[in-house]
Amino acid sequence: MKQEDTKRKIMDAALALFSAKGYDAVSVGEIAAAVGIRAPSLYNHFAGKQAIFDAIVEDTAKRYDEFTARLSVHVGNAEGDVPVFDGIGEDVLVDKVKQIFLYSLHDPSVSAFRRLLTIEQFRSPALAAMYTERYISRLVTYHQRLFERLIATGELVEEDAGVLALMYVTPVLTLIGVCDRQPEREAECIEKLSAHVRLFYRTYHKKKN
Repeated sequence: MKQEDTKRKIMDAALALFSAKGYDAVSVGEIAAAVGIRAPSLYNHFAGKQAIFDAIVEDTAKRYDEFTARLSVHVGNAEGDVPVFDGIGEDVLVDKVKQIFLYSLHDPSVSAFRRLLTIEQFRSPALAAMYTERYISRLVTYHQRLFERLIATGELVEEDAGVLALMYVTPVLTLIGVCDRQPEREAECIEKLSAHVRLFYRTYHKKKN
C-alpha cells in the first residue's frame, strides 16, 4: 500500500471513529485496527492522534474550498467574488446555493467533520471555537464583506451589511442542522432553502434579473 493511500485510509478511519464516538474516546490503536495495521505502523505516517486530527481539519477545509471555487465562490476572498454576484440572476443564485448546500450535506468527509464538531463543541472549548469560526464567523464575515461591496455597486439596497449577512446565513445553517439530525427532511429543507434565497433576492437586490 502506497504511503499516501495509507495516510488517506488512516484519516478516513479516524474521522469515522471521531464522528461516531467523539475525539477523546478514540485511541490510536482503534484507528490502526480500523485501517488493518498495527499501532506502531501508524506512527510512520502521523506523530499521533492530534496530528491525524490536524490533517483532517486541513483536508476538509481544502475539499470545501476547492468545490466552492468551481462555483466561483471563494469564502476567503469576498472582494474577488463581487463580479460573480453583481448582476446575478435569481435562478443562478438559487442553483449556486443549492449546490453548495448539497455538497456540504453529502461529501462524506465534510459532513462527518461537521457532525464531529457539532458534538465536540460542548466538550472542548478549543473545538467550540473552531466550530464557531468555521461554520459561523467565517461565513458571516464573508457575506458581510461581499454585501458591503454589492451595496456600493448598487446591486443591493442600502442596509446594514452585517445584519444582512446574519439574516442570509442563519437560515442556511439552521437547515443544514435539521438535515444532519433528520436526513429524511432533506427535500423539505431544500424547498425552504430555495424559498429563503428567493425571498432575500427579491427583497434586497436592486438589479433583479
